[in-house]
Amino acid sequence: MIQETAPRNIMHIDLDTFFISCERLINSRLIGKPILIGGVSDRGIVASCSYEARHFGIHSAMPMKMAKRLCPEAIVLRGNSETYSKHSQNVTDIIREAVPIYEKSSIDEFYIDLTGVDKFYSCQNFSSELRQKIIKETGLPISFGLSSNKTVSKIATSEAKPNNQLSIFKGHEKPFLAPLSIRKIPMVGEKNYRILCDLGIRKIQTLQEMPVNMISKVLGKNGTGLWKKAHGIDLSPVISYQERKSISTERTFNVDTTDIGKLKSLLTAMAENLIFQLRRGNKLTACVTIKLRYSDFQTYTIQKRIPYSASDQVILPIVMTLYEKLYQKRLLVRLIGVKFSHLVGGGHQIHLFEDSENMFNLYQAMDKIRDKYGDRLVMRASGFGAKTISRWNPFTGGPPPLLANRRS
Repeated sequence: MIQETAPRNIMHIDLDTFFISCERLINSRLIGKPILIGGVSDRGIVASCSYEARHFGIHSAMPMKMAKRLCPEAIVLRGNSETYSKHSQNVTDIIREAVPIYEKSSIDEFYIDLTGVDKFYSCQNFSSELRQKIIKETGLPISFGLSSNKTVSKIATSEAKPNNQLSIFKGHEKPFLAPLSIRKIPMVGEKNYRILCDLGIRKIQTLQEMPVNMISKVLGKNGTGLWKKAHGIDLSPVISYQERKSISTERTFNVDTTDIGKLKSLLTAMAENLIFQLRRGNKLTACVTIKLRYSDFQTYTIQKRIPYSASDQVILPIVMTLYEKLYQKRLLVRLIGVKFSHLVGGGHQIHLFEDSENMFNLYQAMDKIRDKYGDRLVMRASGFGAKTISRWNPFTGGPPPLLANRRS
């Protein structure tokens, strides 16, 4: 049975081919040309590609060697995550000033709750004016979808691209969704898509016509959620964005120590675990902080802002550099800690500029092993001196690390 809910107005914003658009702001000669951003060597992978490149069958996460073969004339750029983070923040600042509740779901995507605005002003006009304001002040192309919930708005944005807008009015969700591919629903991944295709479900309309208990038998709870989304039902709220979210872990020693090898080993293990938690929580950090407390209880911290990342080879060297700068007294250490803050939602795409295909595959393999067998089953040799860290997810709850006596 479909549950009636109070009408909402949810806007979804997507910055079109965001990395490509940022590069074209810097160099206008790139406009209209096939562009690939990612690892520049043949062993790299594609982080982003322009619409002109997509016409050749290129997509994100494709090996760069294959992409070059499909489109030899494509211009390949390494990318600059610091530049992209700056432009993302500019858009965030505009949205923050314009609306009371917004959710930054990734570096280039936002949800905005406009419920109640229609009592005073047309939500469609407000959304259109906000889009034009962002385009005018940043120079970035932007698409948006407007509907009664997050799922339909996100799909509407996808249908509006490139650089356009689409509103789906209350009661029109099902007809809008019906002719679209089942892959348009955000929660349908490759595995579920294959299962649905085997059942003869390729269009959303087919799923709309099925009894909910039938799809639930195949996909369980995910099947029920999928059936609801196919009917345009999504009650998930827009979660107010908090810029200064953080995760951290600390270790207080039973006996104060000056064992540099032990300190470095422990710090590596702690940082490596937190980086994995970032990836598992689909988060990126923009600030790394190291904390030391000496035996006399004097406490010191040092931090560094970085481009958004959740990559071991990016963050771990920064952690060790900060530690080297901070630990200069050579006194007995009572506590050591590491913290990642300024978190935003975002997948691994932001790190692909430096990662090779092998490195990307290595991350995926290690994370799958950790998910299945525990966080500390796979770790760097430099972290072997640390005690085992238990399974922990700072974004969804669960037991804290054995090494940590505090988290934020």
